[in-house]
Formats: sequence, C-alpha cells, structure tokens
Amino acid sequence: MTDDKDTANQGIDNQNAENVLFEPIDADKVADLVVDQIERHIISGILSAEQKLPAERELAEQFNISRPKLREALQVLEQRGLVEVRKSGGTFISKLIMPSMAPAMAQLYSRHREAIYDFLEYRSEQESFAAHLAAQKATSYDKNIITDIIKKMEAAHELKNPSLEAELDIKLHHSIVEAAHNSVLVHMMRSTYGLINQGVFYNREFLYKKPGTRKKLLDQHRNIAYAIIDGTPEAAAAAAEAHMQFVMTSIHQEENEEKRLYVARKRSYILKNTPPKGRKRN
Repeated sequence: MTDDKDTANQGIDNQNAENVLFEPIDADKVADLVVDQIERHIISGILSAEQKLPAERELAEQFNISRPKLREALQVLEQRGLVEVRKSGGTFISKLIMPSMAPAMAQLYSRHREAIYDFLEYRSEQESFAAHLAAQKATSYDKNIITDIIKKMEAAHELKNPSLEAELDIKLHHSIVEAAHNSVLVHMMRSTYGLINQGVFYNREFLYKKPGTRKKLLDQHRNIAYAIIDGTPEAAAAAAEAHMQFVMTSIHQEENEEKRLYVARKRSYILKNTPPKGRKRN
C-alpha cells in the first residue's frame, strides 16, 4: 500500500501550481515518476511541441531529485520519442502532432478556394464544441486569461490595428480550446490553428480590414467570452456558431465582390477597346 507521503507527492499540488512547472518527487521509483509527470503535461497540453524544458539544474530542483536520476528519466522520454536533446543545448518537447495535412495538400487547398467552406464548416463545429466545454470546465485562471485577451482586443480595436486584432483573435480561440480541458481537442485544434496562421484557406486580416466588420467581430468575441465566464454552455456554443457563420458569410461576400469586380473590369476593357458602330479602327 502506498503511504500518505507518496500519495501526496504523486498527486496534484494546487497550492504550489503557480510557482513551479513540476511537482517535487520523493519516492523509490523517482525516474518513473518524473517520466509520468512530463507525459501528463504533454497530454494535457501544458507542454507543447518545440517547448524547451527548464535547464537540468532547475528541473532537478523542481522535482527535488538528483541530476543523474533526472538524466535517467529524460533518456526514457527520449527513447519514447517524446523529447529531443539538441546539440545546440537544451531538451525540447518533440513534434508529436503532425500537421493536419501534408504541405502538398495544404498548397493544393490554397490554390482551390472552394475548399474553404468545408474547412469553416468543420471549424464551426469544433469552436462551438470548445466553447460549450469551456463554459462548463473553465477555471478562474482560464477565465482570467480569456478576460485579459478580450481587454487587449478592445485596446487593439481602439488603436485601429487590424494586424494585432487578427493575432489576438486566434489567441482568444486558442485560450477557449485550452479552457475546454479536453486534451484531444487541444492537440487537434493546435493543428487547425496552424493552418490558419499559414493562411492556407484565407487571410484572417482581411476580415478586420473589411468595412463594418471590426466592431461586429469584437462584439461576437465578447459574446463568446462572457458566456464562458458566466458558465452558460448553450449560450457559449450559440455565440461561437454565430461568429463562425458571420466569418463564412463575410468570406462569401468578399468572393462575390471579387467576381463582380472582375466582370466589371472586363466589360470596361471591352468598352474602351471596341470602336463605335460605323467606324472602323485603323
């Protein structure tokens, strides 16, 4: 039977969670417990791909173990493909979640814009689901992060900075997904947001440069955030769905405007280059 001391050390120390990344360990199977903590941090999304772990000395102090035992644990993690030790210095979390599509497929989608609506339809379902879960599961820390991002979005709106607004937009959605506390959703949506950041389907900045949309987008994000903070899942899901529907409609309108402009320019060209009837061009 495990004694109280071992149980406490292997459990969650919420009181000290803000002060250190890892919990100290005092048990016989030290290396195994270090491996277990780091694996759990990877699954939960606390540690993400390419993230550098603290230096060996600091890491050993946080775990309250010797450096040889720490090296033993890191070696196990490296053998499992979860971390990589780089010659440049440091231990990093491996890229465990591959891109949701190969580069060639991403480029194919970027050349054929009709696929954008399939992507937005998929994203709408995931964002709505994430908002619903976040309203149920968000902690006070999650809510503070979401509130802080909304304040930054409001400041960017006042500054009329569409680039910053677009950047904060994706950060807000990312924070909502993390507030949902579903590890599979976190990792899948990180891959999805990677496609958005690459501009595979659309340039998100265009929404903030489109006349009349900036205030609407801010209000929509407020609605999602406030519903999560208030703990109303249905309202949060509905607000997220309404937001994604607005994005789809805006993109559709933009495409139609581009088509109309193209046709109008071609007509203008014909008018300029067609001589009046009864008059032959030299």
